[in-house]
Amino acid sequence: MTFSDFSLHPKLLRSVEQMGYTQPTPIQTQAIPPALAGRDVLACAMTGSGKTAAFVLPVLQRLMDGPKGITRALVLTPTRELAAQVQEQFRQLGKNTHLRSAEVFGGVAMRPQTRAFQTGVEIIVATPGRLLDHFQHPYARLEGLEVLVFDEADRMLDMGFLPDIRRILKHIPKPQQTLFFSATMPAPIAQLAKELLKNPLTINTERKAAPASGVTQAVYPVQQELKSALLLALLDSQITSAIVFTRTKHRANRLAEYLVKNGVKAERIHGNRSQNQRTEALAGFKSGKYRVLVATDIAARGIDVEALEHVVNFDVPAVPEDYIHRVGRTARAERTGEAFTFVAPDEEAQLKDIERAISKRLERVMLERFDYRAKPQGKLEVPVKERIAAIRQQKAQARANKAAKEGRSEPRTDGAKPRAAQPAQSGQGSKALTSTAGPASRRRRRR
Repeated sequence: MTFSDFSLHPKLLRSVEQMGYTQPTPIQTQAIPPALAGRDVLACAMTGSGKTAAFVLPVLQRLMDGPKGITRALVLTPTRELAAQVQEQFRQLGKNTHLRSAEVFGGVAMRPQTRAFQTGVEIIVATPGRLLDHFQHPYARLEGLEVLVFDEADRMLDMGFLPDIRRILKHIPKPQQTLFFSATMPAPIAQLAKELLKNPLTINTERKAAPASGVTQAVYPVQQELKSALLLALLDSQITSAIVFTRTKHRANRLAEYLVKNGVKAERIHGNRSQNQRTEALAGFKSGKYRVLVATDIAARGIDVEALEHVVNFDVPAVPEDYIHRVGRTARAERTGEAFTFVAPDEEAQLKDIERAISKRLERVMLERFDYRAKPQGKLEVPVKERIAAIRQQKAQARANKAAKEGRSEPRTDGAKPRAAQPAQSGQGSKALTSTAGPASRRRRRR
């Protein structure tokens, strides 16, 4: 089957050809025809399967007819990165049409997003939280909405967005068509789909969640304190570039600093970074400016890097679903890739959960010529208590510095009592005081 078999508009077929798409993926083959026919679709599709185009093309085809200058399609995504990726697909596949799309998410100014609502862009791609912010204003009514799309619905559940989704549904008219895509189908998501969809065509909902078939997976058993050194050794011997996932934002920061210190061009992306910083980091990684992108699970969905060959789980994911989505950053669109997972002794239990979930025992690998008995050079992660104490010390020092500049006393950071301010003395001190008087004071003294 080819894209021409879908009876797509010639302008869309031209965009498909310009993007280099030749043959539809299995999820596209199954989802596009019923979506074009106007049916609701419930699809359980793995990350990297080509599911974005599976709903973008039908939405664009539907909106090519009918009124313009009014928002007729809304796509909900869990993360900013995924929203940006989906909006880019709408932009590229719709570039030969006159349809407009806009992304709506936090971390950036609301004014351009407000204009998008006011001017009636035909497609809005949004994260739940920022969309609800806009719904507080009369310009964001979406009264002409026809199509509602959920992308990565299970991740929205993981991130606690289910109550927000239900609030969003109260703000919008009942859509004529709903397209529901999720990598896994936990009970709350299945219930939500049952409530929203009308006689949907269901695709792959019973399959077991697993990474894409093109991913070669391996486990590296290693002491927690030697993970950084092992990553450096792999970068020196086997890995050209990689996305490296850590458990926490602090570990992402520390690992990125370690890599840069050792001559590896690296950047990090996580929830504490501004949207501009996250965008620059991802763009720099895609362009080759950075060899390594260190990320938390906020980026496990929404990062689409063409021909990414390696993903490294620096920390074992807490749940199997996160493993599947991390690994899904490679071997996208039926390509191949490698996923390495570093496993410390205290992470073996999580690894067994993952192996049970994917029904496969992962190969254990030891890197030749790596010293697994080496003495660690230092801890990657600073204990929380020490971090809090350091932050308090910094804030206290900043207050003391500010107080010193303003010429007033401030409680000392070492626990000692502050010295009382000394009264101005005659002589030099009084001269200094006199010298700072304004022109009017000097004229009064002369008179």
